Amino acid sequence: MPDQDAIVLYPSPGWGHLIPMVELGKLILQHHPSFSIIVIVYHTQNMATPASAAQYVTAINATSPSITFHHLPPVSNIPPPSTTSSPVENMTFLLPLLNNTNLHQALRTISQTSNLKAFIIDFFCDAAFQVAANLCIPTYYFITCSALALVLALCNPTHHKSMDKSSKGLDLMLVDITGLPLIPASDLPRLATDRGSQAYQFFLNSGINMARANGLIVNSFEQLERKAIKAISDGLCVADGSTPPVFGIGPLISSGKYQGPENEQHDQCMNWLNSQPSQSVVFLCFGSMGLFSAEQLKEIAVGLENSGQRFLWVVRNPPPDNDKEPKLDELLPKGFSERTKDRGFVMKQWAPQMEVLSHDSVGGFVTHCGWNSVLEAVCGGVPMIGWPLFAEQRMNRVIMVKELKVALAVNESENGWVSGEELEKRVRELMESEEGKEVRKRSSAMRDAAAKAMRKGGTSHNDFEKLVALLLS
Repeated sequence: MPDQDAIVLYPSPGWGHLIPMVELGKLILQHHPSFSIIVIVYHTQNMATPASAAQYVTAINATSPSITFHHLPPVSNIPPPSTTSSPVENMTFLLPLLNNTNLHQALRTISQTSNLKAFIIDFFCDAAFQVAANLCIPTYYFITCSALALVLALCNPTHHKSMDKSSKGLDLMLVDITGLPLIPASDLPRLATDRGSQAYQFFLNSGINMARANGLIVNSFEQLERKAIKAISDGLCVADGSTPPVFGIGPLISSGKYQGPENEQHDQCMNWLNSQPSQSVVFLCFGSMGLFSAEQLKEIAVGLENSGQRFLWVVRNPPPDNDKEPKLDELLPKGFSERTKDRGFVMKQWAPQMEVLSHDSVGGFVTHCGWNSVLEAVCGGVPMIGWPLFAEQRMNRVIMVKELKVALAVNESENGWVSGEELEKRVRELMESEEGKEVRKRSSAMRDAAAKAMRKGGTSHNDFEKLVALLLS
């Protein structure tokens, strides 16, 4: 009979999903070192994936030996990237589905050698829910985005039934739940509104299955998203059944010093930050998938130069050459580097974001509003300028700008274009105006609230203890 208790984690491979899932494993081991944590990883083949994922796995193996990685064999029936709407979302949901046979075998094998207490899956790995149900394994969803996004997923099946088939999902607002912000369709993720897409059907199914899970784990905390967490806990999001217990255990952010693929820039970057005045630098970084056209990069440069502010900017090549090292002299306006050399630092491809946001000289963050980045800014007490690009990022901006008021928003055109003049205005506003000072003050207060939530007796600590008690039951 197997005698070691094991928990299996099944993340989606993107950085914003993989890292929080591993951090959850670390947190479990910190409190219960007798557990074995097994992370199942599937092969992504022709889908975009972090280039340094293998290095990350190696680093975790070296520092956390109780966390092991089980790699599923490649599947041969992966279709070419779709040209229809929501191609990235389609593929992200589809790959776990294609891996279900391999996953079933992996879980059976693990169950023969370990006492499998729980299977914790990413929202994009929803196809695995039925596999675990067939094997009678307790299954939990780990929501690596906001609690408001979880509200959206849980409410969607009810809205789907009540809407005419011609309607495009949640057409006018997120959901009519007292206390939650009303969100126009333009700020909702596409997979929640485009009823004709395959991604919408995947999303719909995930909402149905989440309501049947043993528990819902959210990388958030009460003071950050009190209304959303309460709406879920009070059962307001599932109309025709009970709601699983919800555990807000965040903020879970990267705790390691792993530097990524471009670490030769690390010392230069940190030395430069060390030489800058306190809270004087605006940091611009848009995540592992945030890409801009050459024209937009030039507009950003114009805005930064005209703002007169100190800046640290991560620049990536426009697609399709985004994996190649950018040639800054070709991408940026002529003479830009020379004119801004005394107050600006440009990094190629990558920056140690958590270290940067924790640095005293950083006073603002222009971000795509990916949830990991939002949490890292919150933990650093750094006020934000929200420039969302895709997925649920526009919805996250609503929370940060309108609900919590720890961020300002750039004004984009309908096609997402942001002028240099607009960026200059927002950067100046954050760094120089009275409103910017108020945003900074609220950001500092939210940083303190995040730290309190994770300490013994805090809301996240208490929710984590309840979660572990359920896992052990």
